Amino acid sequence: MEAILYICHGSRVKEASAQAISFVKKCMESNEFKGIQEYSFLELSEPSIEEGFRNCIEKGATIVHIIPVLLLTAAHAKKDIPEVLEKLSIEYPDVHIKYGKPIGVHPQMVEIVADKIKRTSIYKKTKEEVLVILVGRGSSDPDVKRDLCKIASLIETEVDRIVVQDCYLTAAQISFEEALQMADQSSYRHVLVIPYLLFTGVLMKSMEKKINKIKSIDKEYVLAPYLGYDPLIAGILKERIDEMMVGNEYDLITS
Repeated sequence: MEAILYICHGSRVKEASAQAISFVKKCMESNEFKGIQEYSFLELSEPSIEEGFRNCIEKGATIVHIIPVLLLTAAHAKKDIPEVLEKLSIEYPDVHIKYGKPIGVHPQMVEIVADKIKRTSIYKKTKEEVLVILVGRGSSDPDVKRDLCKIASLIETEVDRIVVQDCYLTAAQISFEEALQMADQSSYRHVLVIPYLLFTGVLMKSMEKKINKIKSIDKEYVLAPYLGYDPLIAGILKERIDEMMVGNEYDLITS
């Protein structure tokens, strides 16, 4: 029997974990998969990857398809999750583990963010250019910066009257604080901050505090909501599942 195990990042904020579970359950309902489906978290929330995997085995799974519910490819997808799966493959040698790819750079992610920008009051009410600050979680892995920078460029092409600056909350440049300083010193009067995050959490609260500290009287700053569930994202995850089932998967070698 086949199973799909979704792996979300996890958060200290209970609301974020609840949102992730709700998100995954909607994806389960929409993907038409008839086998076992379970969810898990990489860290900070339960069930853990190991617990989610064992839930699949206890229900009779002999093939487990692993889907990382992560926006970008970084150390979590390349190293942290594979290390856990390597240990599980030793513990369960008769279970075939297939590991799918994160969401990554995808035209529908560009569409989701472009639509979010167009629907904001700050964009609709002005004919001036709007500075969009696209904020990623961040990573020391250069692929994260490369991919978010590409997404920013595609969004800028997709939406009229915007300039998009990518930045990061940790471990990559430019930082979110630096992006806000640049915005404050720029000629743009309208600044829209787009969190490239799936769910709420401490990072959203941190961004809100930093924006609220800005004392500019001639500029307008708006923090958009996090991405949240979208049928298009569910569709991308289904694509990743379909790719994995026909052999387009990650190698679990972590060395």
